Amino acid sequence: QVQLVESGGGLVQAGGSLRLSCAASGRALNTYALGWFRQAPGKEREFVARISWRDGSTYYLDSVKGRFTISRDNTKNTVYLQMNSLKPEDTAGYYCAAGPDYRRPRYQYEYDSWGQGTQVTVSS
Repeated sequence: QVQLVESGGGLVQAGGSLRLSCAASGRALNTYALGWFRQAPGKEREFVARISWRDGSTYYLDSVKGRFTISRDNTKNTVYLQMNSLKPEDTAGYYCAAGPDYRRPRYQYEYDSWGQGTQVTVSS
């Protein structure tokens, strides 16, 4: 498994920005996809974005396209989620996860390593 630690959450006004970071360790990442999920109280955990560590290909939840950008820094084994134009409905705990890249994972069960989460709260 990969060990993952998130940081960067906080409180922001609607229209503002945050950048989340996820530091990975424990295994080489070349066969993994790194994903971001979010979960609001009383709601299911939902997929937000993923990136292939090998080739950098990305995939996004439709509602965040054009606002969120997932990226990686190979030298730091870190994945980022840049969140712009934040909306109150983006409020959730955000979780970093790692899973086999070949699956092109989009669902919670397809990931086998998880961070502890970081809270993002967007006020109106």
